[in-house]
Amino acid sequence: IGISCELPVETIEEGSITIPAKRLSDIVKEMPSGEISIQARKNNQIDIEGTNCRFKLNGLSKDEFPKFPEFKDKEAYSIPAETLKDMLRLTAFAVSHEESRYVLNGVYMEISDRIIRMVATDGRRLAKIEKKIASGPKKDISVIIPIKAVQEILRNLEVEGDVSFIIGSNQVLFDINGVLIATRIIEGDFPNYQQVVPKPIKTRISMKTKDFLSSIRRANLLATPDFQAVKFEVFQEKLVVSKSTPDIGESREEIPINYNGSEIVVGFNPQFLIDFLKNIDQDDIHLELLGVDKPAVIRLEEYLYLALPMRI
Repeated sequence: IGISCELPVETIEEGSITIPAKRLSDIVKEMPSGEISIQARKNNQIDIEGTNCRFKLNGLSKDEFPKFPEFKDKEAYSIPAETLKDMLRLTAFAVSHEESRYVLNGVYMEISDRIIRMVATDGRRLAKIEKKIASGPKKDISVIIPIKAVQEILRNLEVEGDVSFIIGSNQVLFDINGVLIATRIIEGDFPNYQQVVPKPIKTRISMKTKDFLSSIRRANLLATPDFQAVKFEVFQEKLVVSKSTPDIGESREEIPINYNGSEIVVGFNPQFLIDFLKNIDQDDIHLELLGVDKPAVIRLEEYLYLALPMRI
């Protein structure tokens, strides 16, 4: 990842030097309030001076710092900052952290017909969201953005203004209010996610999002790495959420639902549902359960989430 930003300063003499980033950040955080002066001396030494406080640091020549990637003659696209933030926030949690599955270690972004689409999966759950953009490329574009870059972009995003981005041959550049974030893309083919998304069904379980999330969080209190699955028993007017863990204990809770299908008993990783539910802003959700060995699917406007079941 490469990051570049500018800020206004009073320049006494122009120059360049390489400074240890973490050390500089820690020093500035602890400096007394007021102005700070930074002066580069011979042998790449740096003086940092504030109110009644002074530091000397050893730096490096400007030539030691790697060059920032260039994106000449590449088309730029624009997206509202709030939209980009929502899209990344609603997919990043589903990214795989297993290094052996490197193509799943990022958020897949594709642009076609003025539609930008982002998808993330770890093989056991999948999140997909799409939005319209003002202008699109002449031909379809797709890249995989590493999760570390996604997290850095989210840290810098605000809700106002637009973000422009450029897609190069093996890198992507985001311009967030003058903060430039460049990252290499993950090479490889992202799985065909469309094959695993089932068609909508009419029989759905409707319930309050807050009730569903709270009940899963309580059941998850008894989960362990060896006993993760939470049991869901679906009846006509109620959903029973229960958890039993050997040598620890058990829980059982009922929540009201609207449902007119057959009874179903199925298990899910509670964290997969919590990660999704805590990120959405919906009073009610409509859960599609296709069977004990089929994924659970929740469809919102322009957003889809599915999670595979677990044995109970």
